Amino acid sequence: MTMATMDDSKTSQMRRSSIWRERLNLSLILTLTCGLSLSSFIGCVQTNMTNPARSATEQLLLSTAADRAMQSVDLTTFARKKVFLDTNFFDTYDVKNAIGTIRDALNRAGALLVSGAPNADYIIEARSGALSIDYSQTLIGLPNTAVPVPLAGTFAIPEIALYKNESQYSLAKVALLAYARPTGEHYFSSGPMVGRSYNKYYKFLGIIAWTRTDLPEKHKPKHHWW
Repeated sequence: MTMATMDDSKTSQMRRSSIWRERLNLSLILTLTCGLSLSSFIGCVQTNMTNPARSATEQLLLSTAADRAMQSVDLTTFARKKVFLDTNFFDTYDVKNAIGTIRDALNRAGALLVSGAPNADYIIEARSGALSIDYSQTLIGLPNTAVPVPLAGTFAIPEIALYKNESQYSLAKVALLAYARPTGEHYFSSGPMVGRSYNKYYKFLGIIAWTRTDLPEKHKPKHHWW
């Protein structure tokens, strides 16, 4: 066998070895990608049926915090008195619901709500220090990512959560000031009225998920079979 033949043989073997290595690497990448995708698919929980601008949970967090803020004050001093609620200083999220909550609390305490300041004995100014949601997230695992695959571009891998926590905390801070009409004499100050609510979502090993919340509407009613 000549030297040229031996060189050609070695070159051919090296090419075949290189091709097999490339194929093995590609197979390993595809196997890993498919495995990760499958495990993520198994643990994926899709909860969104529609996509409105705001979720029901967000609205419940804000309204529940506002409700609890108004439960912390005694408004019976306005019983049988004509009052007008001035909302010029009340600017926040879900303002109409919050104002409705204040009106409801006043009326339940016996106040006589009137539609205009000239008809009132007392003017009640409402102001909001806070009515919003703080959000935090913890993830132990892999976030949504794109894996480059040779000769195939990129392959999107969904989130793989060994442990995940998403927490939402809502805080409402409301205050009321009342003065006599038309003198402007001070009659009542509520001081800060604070209400809170929370909703926490947990996910473990990609397949076990649960929620902790103090929102009454989020708790499923217990069914008795007797």
